[in-house]
Amino acid sequence: MEQPNIFTLQKDTSLLKKFSEIHNSIYANDGLSAQQALDEMLKVLFMKVFNRKLRKNWFWIDEKEYKECLDNNVSNDFTERTFELWEKSKKDFTDIFEPNEKIKLSLASLAFAVNKLQHIDFSDTTDAKGLAFQKFLASTEKADRGQFFTPEPVINFCVEFLQPKPHEKIIDPTCGSGGFLFSAYQYLSDNFQTSKQEIIPNLFGIDINKTIVKIAKMKLLLECNTNLNIVAQNSLEDLDELALSFGQQIENQMDIVLANPPFGTLGKITNEKLLRKYELGYKWQGENTNYFKTKTLHTGQTPEILFIERCLQLLKEGGRMAIVLPNGMFENPSLEYLRYFIKQKTKVLAVVNLPQETFIPFGTGVKTSILFLEKQTSQVLKTCEVSEPKVFFGRVTKLGYQGNKNGNPIYQKDEFGNLLKNKNKEPILEEDFSKIIQDYKQFQITNEIAIETENSFTFPVAELTGRFDFDYYAPQNRKLLNKLTSQNAVKLADLCEIVKIKSKKLSQANETVDYIELSDINTHSYEIINATSYLVHELPSRASYEVRENDILTAVAGNSIGTNKHATALATKDYEGSICTNGFRILRNCKVDLYYLLYYLRTEMFLKQVFMYRTGAAIPNISDYDLGRILVYLPEGKVLQEISEKVRYSFELRKQAKEEVEKIRIEF
Repeated sequence: MEQPNIFTLQKDTSLLKKFSEIHNSIYANDGLSAQQALDEMLKVLFMKVFNRKLRKNWFWIDEKEYKECLDNNVSNDFTERTFELWEKSKKDFTDIFEPNEKIKLSLASLAFAVNKLQHIDFSDTTDAKGLAFQKFLASTEKADRGQFFTPEPVINFCVEFLQPKPHEKIIDPTCGSGGFLFSAYQYLSDNFQTSKQEIIPNLFGIDINKTIVKIAKMKLLLECNTNLNIVAQNSLEDLDELALSFGQQIENQMDIVLANPPFGTLGKITNEKLLRKYELGYKWQGENTNYFKTKTLHTGQTPEILFIERCLQLLKEGGRMAIVLPNGMFENPSLEYLRYFIKQKTKVLAVVNLPQETFIPFGTGVKTSILFLEKQTSQVLKTCEVSEPKVFFGRVTKLGYQGNKNGNPIYQKDEFGNLLKNKNKEPILEEDFSKIIQDYKQFQITNEIAIETENSFTFPVAELTGRFDFDYYAPQNRKLLNKLTSQNAVKLADLCEIVKIKSKKLSQANETVDYIELSDINTHSYEIINATSYLVHELPSRASYEVRENDILTAVAGNSIGTNKHATALATKDYEGSICTNGFRILRNCKVDLYYLLYYLRTEMFLKQVFMYRTGAAIPNISDYDLGRILVYLPEGKVLQEISEKVRYSFELRKQAKEEVEKIRIEF
């Protein structure tokens, strides 16, 4: 047959299917991994895109050539034409292909791919080719555990939250497969009468992984039919070098930054030259609202912390950013200097907490939140127009997809189990991103939310302390603290000694001691029910504190702290001299009746405060400082005495019950 005319190609409505067929064929027949198959498929797609620039169509195969490739794995004309096209394509995309890079496909697979794509017009402006490629990528990335995938609902939420405008410059310094840039492009196309030619020059992306950059470029090339400002570089490196890659200045030039930086998996940045480029590459000292940068470099700093500063460096004054971060960034006491740094440089617009299952379909269960900021100088912050500026807090509980490895969509149903549909007769996702957006837009206008809920509330910026996490400022927790304060509740540290000094017994290596773990507590009866004997040198490293009779042990670490399974116990004479784990703190020399305090440590008043103060994703814990400032409600003397007597009596009854059981003897 004759070669197809490149200017009379046709629109294809089954492009998603074709993408999948090509990828699956390569994967099945060429012995490549799913990722390698995707990489080779991208080479074919870039050849197809470049072919548009040529006066003569080189991207085609006729029936005779196709049969030769499939039957004999040889076709001289097709091979010569296609590999010449590949060499020319590499020269056009020098930023993503090496000069000596080869096509690793068998001739049969290459012919199959060209045959599938040759009649499709990639320049057609009405066809959602980028969307088809995005859907194809979603299934491919999920199958490969989604190493560079951010869930689409999270991406779209961040973009709509920041409400980009035409001609605003938008950058993603960890762009992955281009999800944020693609969403921003769609948002601007849908909400403004703005042409592709006006939008595309204002979209910028950086990623360290060349394969991922190829994906991002292809996704937007297919949708926009023009080249993109996306480069394969380390976005933490020198800003001048990055500017050269883009051919324009980027520092302090961006209106919007969207980012989901890598965290928790890549280790720390230890390169001194790189660390010196960042204020957060240095150690900070201080406390509360008075931190300062020292002259001492960190020996290693986590990438996500440096990315926060890099994002701020990219933003112009008044620029806005959304960044997905692990919850430790919002709450861990050791990172209070980081939150101080952020408050000095920005106006905190919002914090939106995501459920733990958000990233499970894509390979990780890390708890995350989204931080929304506006870059401002201290002077601008001081002259803010709003008399009492507030921070918006939101919590997503319904993602619109299952929090398992499949991540299948979840749709709204009526009381009879029938799918609810929108005006376009499409099923409606079960999600609450939309409601949070609606609440935020109202907040932008009025500085308030009409009805505060457990999922949306505001909090005065002036009262924002050293933490940014949702639970810490949740209305129900603030109401509890206010009520306790109004009732003249007393701090726990003012009521008793909190033991934090390790036992001297731990220096006697061959002494035998009884050791108490968190699991040795009966959480329902306030009792220690077991202790295990060890030689001191055999004890776990967490063995710490020596127990005395009438000590109260209460848990400060573990998933159960602040829940109804929180471990608290009274030490009896039987456990005098035992050693307990540092997962407990010992309360000693109490100024209030022991049995009342024991009771209080099981009430919602106490547990809610622990849950509010606790930090850490892998192993939640509460710091000694926060434990000490937990408020203890002390009722009037008579009520307190009655509670104490009842708790004491319950211990006496249990003791009597044990004694009665021990008296039982069976003669045999």
